[in-house]
Amino acid sequence: MGKSLVIDASIARSCGDQTATYPTSVRCRDFLIETQANQHRIVLTADINAEWNKHKSRFARQWLGSMIARKQFTKILDLPIDPELWDPIEELAKDDGERAAMTKDILLLEAALATDRAITSLDEKTARKFFTLAAKTIPKLRSIVWVNPDKPEEIPIEWLREGAPADEFRMLGNAE
Repeated sequence: MGKSLVIDASIARSCGDQTATYPTSVRCRDFLIETQANQHRIVLTADINAEWNKHKSRFARQWLGSMIARKQFTKILDLPIDPELWDPIEELAKDDGERAAMTKDILLLEAALATDRAITSLDEKTARKFFTLAAKTIPKLRSIVWVNPDKPEEIPIEWLREGAPADEFRMLGNAE
C-alpha cells in the first residue's frame, strides 16, 4: 500500500469535471487519478471530510466515492487538539486575519502528524508560506512534506509514482 496523504479541499474544488481543460483542473484531476492508481490513501478526519463535502467538484465527488469503495482511505475518528501546535501557531500570526486563516488549516497539519506526514494542497500564499515560517520555531512541523499538484516543477505525479517519499527538499523545515 501507498502512503496516507492529507489532500486539501482546494484540490477537490479545482478538479472541475472530466471535460474541464483549465491547466489547474487537469493537474488536480491527474494528481487524484495517480493517487488512486499508486495505491495511496486519502486521510479523512471529520473536519477534512466536511471541507471536502463543502467544496468538492463533480469529479472529486466520484473520485472520493471510488477511494472509499476501494478502502483507500485512512479515517481518523478522534483527533485531539494539540496545544503544542495550536498555541505557537496562534502566537506567530501577525493579526486576527492571519490567525483565522492558519487555525482553519491546522487541521491539515494535525492529520499529517497523525499519519504519514504528507500534505497536498494548492494553498501557497497563505498556509504553505506561513507553516514554512512556523516550522522554524515548531520542530514537529519540520518533517511534514508539502506538495502542490499545480506546480509542475514539484513533479507531483512522479512523487506519487515513487511512493510519495519524504524528500527533504519538500519538507516544511527545508522550504524557502
